[in-house]
Amino acid sequence: MTEETPGFDEQQPQAQPQQPDVPSGAASDDAEPQAAPAQDKGAAPAGDAADTAGLTAQLDQARAALTERTADLQRLQAEYQNYRRRVERDRATVKEIAVANLLTELLPVLDDIGRAREHGELVGGFKSVAESLETVAAKMGLQQFGKEGEPFDPTVHEALMHSYAPDVTETTCVAILQPGYRIGERTIRPARVAVAEPQPGAQTVKPAEESAEDEAAEQGKGKGKDKDNGGPEEG
Repeated sequence: MTEETPGFDEQQPQAQPQQPDVPSGAASDDAEPQAAPAQDKGAAPAGDAADTAGLTAQLDQARAALTERTADLQRLQAEYQNYRRRVERDRATVKEIAVANLLTELLPVLDDIGRAREHGELVGGFKSVAESLETVAAKMGLQQFGKEGEPFDPTVHEALMHSYAPDVTETTCVAILQPGYRIGERTIRPARVAVAEPQPGAQTVKPAEESAEDEAAEQGKGKGKDKDNGGPEEG
């Protein structure tokens, strides 16, 4: 028995390598997956920060582009409004010029109608046609101006005759040779008139004459009173 015991002890170490090392290998395999998630958790915040920074930059670019496009749209709208107002103003101006040119060609006819009315020749069918023409011209904005006795204004009057008059204190239209016409504020023909000015020195001579007449009248009244007073005394 003492001889077999050592042999058994020699075979025992040979049996140990045949046993599988599953627990140790399994533990090592399990440790590696557990370490990997720890590394992923540490790297995840850095990636999120980079993505957030990229999205913020894109958002800022989009906002800048939107602001620029909005400014372009506002500028384009303002230019369109100015263009529309300018077109409307030009259209009104062209219309006014066209109407003024048409009515300017009709002014000689209106002058003939006025002369015929002054001489009493505006009768019958000619009177009806003349009044219709004057009505249409008035609807188109034609206005007649120029009256006797109004002050002379060189911007709307054209003086064809000049004279002096003692009964005027300033340059005055004493006769309307041809009436003036305007459309709105635009004069298409000035009134052709005869003007009269105050006589030179009339204002200085007239007071002297009046004072002489007043003195003569006072003297006459004094003589009459003396005669009245002396009559009863002589009687």
